[in-house]
Amino acid sequence: MNKIILIGRLTADPEISYSKKDPSVTIARYSIAVDKRQKRDDGIKVDYFQLVALGRTGEFAEKYLRKGTKIAVIGHAQTGSYINRDGVKMPFFEVFVEEQEFTESKKASETAASGVSQSLYTGQGTDRQNNGYTVDQNGFMALIGYDEDLPFN
Repeated sequence: MNKIILIGRLTADPEISYSKKDPSVTIARYSIAVDKRQKRDDGIKVDYFQLVALGRTGEFAEKYLRKGTKIAVIGHAQTGSYINRDGVKMPFFEVFVEEQEFTESKKASETAASGVSQSLYTGQGTDRQNNGYTVDQNGFMALIGYDEDLPFN
């Protein structure tokens, strides 16, 4: 069985492209940093994984994921190799995303992306207005017009 579960933060905004065979198919490529429980002997305590999301999963990544967002991903590994410009055979390892979901509020992700250490947002009341959108006390925005098969339903 080839199944991978990861929880980490995006290291940059997703790079978006479209299938050559079917331009309506979105391809999102992004990487996440995953903390290790213990650092290695060489001091490294983070692993980086390259992710590929196709179709509706890629559309979700394009629309909602940004640098610093903490997500949980379920997918499968694909390995292979390619010949680089210098003629050297280079191996690669990618995780093809099957499911993904947020693991913290939008406010906490924005705080992490800005590099500021702060506890999770604890707003007053139930809902508040944010740039014209209704945002709940956890910082999540209501999704309007996108109610079909969201990965976190």
